[in-house]
Formats: sequence, C-alpha cells, structure tokens
Amino acid sequence: MTASAPITQDVLTIPRKEDATLGKPNLVGLTRDGLRDALIAAGTPEKQAKMRVGQVWQWIYQKGVRDFADMTNLSKDYRALLDQHFEIRVPELVSKQVSTDGTRKYLVRIAGGHEVEVVYIPEEDRGTLCVSSQVGCTLTCSFCHTGTQKLVRNLTAGEIVGQIMMARDDLEDWVPAGKGMGERPRLVSNIVLMGMGEPLYNFDAVRDAMKIAMDGEGISLSRRRITLSTSGVVPEIARAGAEIGCMLAISFHATDDETRDKLVPINKKWNIEKLLAALKEYPKLSNSERITFEYVMLDGVNDSDEDARRLIKLIEGIPAKINLIPFNEWPGAPYKRSSNNRIRAFANIIYQAGYASPIRTPRGEDIMAACGQLKSETERARKSKAEIAREAGL
Repeated sequence: MTASAPITQDVLTIPRKEDATLGKPNLVGLTRDGLRDALIAAGTPEKQAKMRVGQVWQWIYQKGVRDFADMTNLSKDYRALLDQHFEIRVPELVSKQVSTDGTRKYLVRIAGGHEVEVVYIPEEDRGTLCVSSQVGCTLTCSFCHTGTQKLVRNLTAGEIVGQIMMARDDLEDWVPAGKGMGERPRLVSNIVLMGMGEPLYNFDAVRDAMKIAMDGEGISLSRRRITLSTSGVVPEIARAGAEIGCMLAISFHATDDETRDKLVPINKKWNIEKLLAALKEYPKLSNSERITFEYVMLDGVNDSDEDARRLIKLIEGIPAKINLIPFNEWPGAPYKRSSNNRIRAFANIIYQAGYASPIRTPRGEDIMAACGQLKSETERARKSKAEIAREAGL
C-alpha cells in the first residue's frame, strides 16, 4: 500500500457567525432561544415572544415559507416588522444531477461563493439526505475524494439546516397550506451527516442544525433518523451523544493502526484503542441503538479474512453493525474496489459472528454522488486545469 496522507491537523471547533455584509440577519439556523432574542431585539414585546417564535418557526420549518408576507396568521404590521429586520435565506441551488438510479446530487453555493455538495438517495421505505458540514475537509483520508480538497471553512447552522430545506424545495416535500403533518409520506425522512467535512470539527453548528431538524413543530425528524458519521474525533464523541443524541457511525476502514494511519490519518492522533474505548462509553449505546462501523472495501488493503476476524475481535462488547462499502472509485484514486466475491466472503465471516453486515449498494456513481466521491465542482475544475497545465509543460 503506497498511498499515504499527513496527520490530520488540529482544528478548533469555532462557531462561524453570519456575515454582516450579506444584508439583513437570516432567521434560518437560529435556535429557539436565538430566534426569541432576535425578535425581541427587533421590537417584539417580551410577553408575545414565545407565541411569535412558535408561529414563525412553523412557517419556516414546517411550511417552508420564505416570504414574511405569506405568514397569514400574523398581522400585516408584524409581517412588515419582520420583513424590515430579517430574511429567510437558504443555500443557493447551482446545479442538480439525477442518476439513473434516482439519486440526486445538488451543488449549492453558500456565503462567500463557496460550494458544497448534497446528495438525496430515494429508497422504497425512506429518503435519505446526505448533508455537508464543512467546505472541503481537513481529514485527508487517502481513499476519499473530498479529502483531496482542502478545508475552506465550517458551515453555519443555517447553512447546514438550509441544505435540508433546499432539498425539500426541490422535492416539494413541505407540508401544504391547510394540511397537517403526517398526511402524506415524507420524502426526506432520514439525514446522514456524511457529506463534505468532519461533523465533530464543527460541533456547535452541527448540534444547533440537528436540534432544529429534530424539533417537533418544524422539520420534525426523530433523532433515530439522523446519523452522524465521524472519523474518530474522540474528545467530542461523548458530547455528541449527550448534546445531539443521534445515531452514530464510525468511518473505521481498517483493523490495525498501521493501515488506519494511512487510510484515516486522524488515527495517528486517536488510535483504534482510544477510539473503541470512547465508543464503549457512548451515552446512547444499546442493542436497539447500535453503532455503525463503516468499512470501505479496498482490494488487497483491508479486505482479507484475517481483517474480518480482527474486526470482530476489536468490536467485541460494542452493540454494532458493520456497513461494508464497495470502494467508489474517482479520477486519480490510489485504490481499487475489492471483488464482489471477496466482499461477500468478508461479510459472511462477520455475519457468522453474529453481526449485521450489509453490503451497501453503490448509488449515484454515474454522477459522482457515491460515498467518498463528493467534491465541489469549483475544486474539481481547478484540479483538472492544473493537470492540463502540467501536461502541457506550463
């Protein structure tokens, strides 16, 4: 195995604030307390604040309304007050690609002109939205296309929950006026924080965005329908269980430190032993709320029978399932996908040991929307231009 990557740099979890140059403050992404404070500062009487928060919250997150004039249970004067002081802004949809399997990949633009990718995966019993938490990524995982794009910045809570809202716009998934929640199937029924970035390196914004998504009077997703995937930011794992409480997935991918150091360089900081110790203490851990171990299958790297048996031994005592991911190749990738026979043999060893070992069906490969393939079009184009220049001797 020749591919390698530098150790992941330390990244402080610093909340990113709204850019004051954008115009009026954006209500999207504010917690209930934050929305209350903003409304009072704009002139809402304190005695009315709780009621107003509930009304505005439902219009934004349940109905998907973006124009204060459409909030018909508010007086005209109060709607004018809101319009004078605030706006309702979500990331700009730049482009949409639809795979032959129905997967949708969105390129969205956020403040500063930066771009992130969002993926919607429709299935018979659910619709899963894969959202991003950072522009780029700091982790430099050697098998991941996103890891070849440098970290630009953290997303705000509004930019994270705004991705959900943008997708619901495209899918027409809002509760229609005059209708109650639950009167039709939810198209966005599950959220996975598995897009661009490491969610636990942007903890505060991710927590606030997911609290908004889980709020019963708005987007109203159960915490068990939200999965946060981390590469192993050990100090934040317990905090994620306590403050977010969603399902947890671990980008694991190797059964010894030498291999994982190369595949997931954060392992050099928090190795397998430290990571597993933190997982055993995860507050929500139980047989009904198992941790998912994500394991990308790389030919000749981590896919042997010995790896499978070592994986079983490592996770002993942790309620878990193993999600086997056939490697999704991308231009210039240093690895190859394990054969179907090898993946099935690996899965069978895990299954015989009593663990669920589903093999993830690659989705959206034809539009580069599969796991590990996300990268903004701007960065993708920039890289290709540099390659052309090198080939031309420029």
